[in-house]
Amino acid sequence: MKKQAVLLAVLSALAVSLPASAQEVVRIGHAAAVTGPVAYFGKDTENGARMAIEALNARGTSIGGKKVRFELRAEDDAGDPKQATSVAQKLVDAKIHGMVGHETSGTTIPASKIYHAAGIPQVSPSSTSPKYTQQGFNTAFRVVANDVQLGQALGRYAVGSMKAKRVAVVDDRTAYGQGLVTEFSRSLQKQGGTVVAREFTNDHALEFSAIITRIRATKPDLVFFGGMSATAGPMLRQMKQLGMNVRMMGGDGICSDETHKLSGGTMADGQVVCAEAGGVQGEARAGMDKFRADYKKRFGIDVQINAPYAFDSVMTMAEAMVKAGSSAPASYLPVLARIQYKGVTGPIAFDARGDIRDGTITLYTFKGGKRSLLAVTK
Repeated sequence: MKKQAVLLAVLSALAVSLPASAQEVVRIGHAAAVTGPVAYFGKDTENGARMAIEALNARGTSIGGKKVRFELRAEDDAGDPKQATSVAQKLVDAKIHGMVGHETSGTTIPASKIYHAAGIPQVSPSSTSPKYTQQGFNTAFRVVANDVQLGQALGRYAVGSMKAKRVAVVDDRTAYGQGLVTEFSRSLQKQGGTVVAREFTNDHALEFSAIITRIRATKPDLVFFGGMSATAGPMLRQMKQLGMNVRMMGGDGICSDETHKLSGGTMADGQVVCAEAGGVQGEARAGMDKFRADYKKRFGIDVQINAPYAFDSVMTMAEAMVKAGSSAPASYLPVLARIQYKGVTGPIAFDARGDIRDGTITLYTFKGGKRSLLAVTK
């Protein structure tokens, strides 16, 4: 009798523990620069992805009739293309079910080849280079507008609203920076503007006096910079020191309050205009405002730019898994390609290349060191 009692107790314990141990774990990868000069951008998207994971687990998501637990596998690619490919292979080897990232176009593009070879869906919340989705990979998607859309909008605004005719362009030699400057220059010239100087630096540079001196000699109405806040901030400070008080324009890479901080407070109100690849207006703003409030409550800091897009990247991928009844990449990939999901950043649906359909652009300036909304457009 004693043996039977022991056996029953063991079997009972196993019965209790089996459901928990048998629960499927869905692994979502995330990679961005969480160290280095633009770590604030990388941590922003990682936090957004983490909020989505927590929301999915809190609601008790089921896939194929079974409760699952989502897990975030976050890696640091340091904004370096070589490290990005190493990270991508590490995540593939960890058997992730889906990938959110990378943060920059320069890391997203080389990493995308590895995810494609493994058949793992990849959704970028922030990479804007057209080259990412022009490779023909059926695993590559993005939830933000690309540089063609950004460049066109910025070119129209520069000439139409800022009345800039003579523009100097500078890029940081990254895939993002070069691509954005190329598309902006095309748009500018279509609107009747002229590129009076073309310069380049790199994404780690801190000294720009030679570039600024050459640009100043061309007497531009505007400087367009393709790059990130970590470079734009010091450039603005040195422009001020060299008596060059013209306006600056750029993409989402400089559309952060960090730009003002890194300029040493020299950035004047209204001096900088930037565009974020995305944005909502009207009734949809309530959902975005709630996300921002929830983010600050969770992490104690404000959203930089792309956290809500990382959140929607995870949620859209999870929705595809639920609709497919499977977290297996091969099973939910075709569902993801034709998904229609209402996110905090607006409606999400992809075209044949994996670009978001009807992507919006939000234009900002800065007042008192903080971003100030100008317009939402397409």
